[in-house]
Amino acid sequence: MNGDAASRARGGPMPMAARADNLTQVELTWVEKRIENWIRFGRETREQVLDRRRVFFYRPGAVFAFVRWAANDFGTILSRIDIVRAITPGEPYQTLPFVRPGGEILLKIEGWPKVEQVLRHIDAVEAAGVDPCEVCPDHWRHVHHRLTAGQEPRAYTSERHEAWLKRRRVEG
Repeated sequence: MNGDAASRARGGPMPMAARADNLTQVELTWVEKRIENWIRFGRETREQVLDRRRVFFYRPGAVFAFVRWAANDFGTILSRIDIVRAITPGEPYQTLPFVRPGGEILLKIEGWPKVEQVLRHIDAVEAAGVDPCEVCPDHWRHVHHRLTAGQEPRAYTSERHEAWLKRRRVEG
């Protein structure tokens, strides 16, 4: 009996690496000109390669952008970007296709023109020297609401980011 099995047999905790149920899984598929699911940003803990699919695993609290695009013989049938925070087991969450168990959806935008706006906004965040994974979750909600209302979102500046980091330290 190996160490992991012995630990489980004694009723002890499983090592973190063995407890995949604590991780959020995102299934990515790529079928040229038909289905393209990809991660725009995010820090996966590990990756599992299947056939035409890959699965990325994210720790609780990790933020990632998941882009889905699909087409048929007549053109695009789905364009969507979701910015999601991986949840801790027991925490409430929203379900999302290809994301298990689900997550806290910070931004949900559909339609290629608006998806492109979000991608450009992410590029601008990176150009400001900020990792999109570290952006204040409220900012992604702001971007969602502004684009949904047909308005331009405010830029996420290094000053806004510093304010977020200070707020996070104070809140603990």
